[in-house]
Amino acid sequence: MIIDFKRIKSETIKQMRGGEKEVTASMFVDDNNRIMYGKLEPGASIGMHTHETNSEILYILQGRGKMIYDDTEEKLEAGICPYCPKGHSHSLINDRNDDLIFFAVVPRQ
Repeated sequence: MIIDFKRIKSETIKQMRGGEKEVTASMFVDDNNRIMYGKLEPGASIGMHTHETNSEILYILQGRGKMIYDDTEEKLEAGICPYCPKGHSHSLINDRNDDLIFFAVVPRQ
């Protein structure tokens, strides 16, 4: 199965999970996964949230930023694969002047 994000309508989510500004995302959702191609503009963030019932795997495609994972700040750049296991918290922050483009998978567990 091919998921072509160019054919999936993107949506804008303002202050996602209490974050700053907005996230633009194309999402594929089925009974097993939520798969997202997303963009954070400069100064945008996804707010801190806990994965109570699932995990999240991200892959940074373009840009730089940071992730707060539990109580640790981690630097992000293209090629980095942040992972937030079930029971842990994280946020994603674009603190740079260019877009932060990422791919994310949230499996239903």
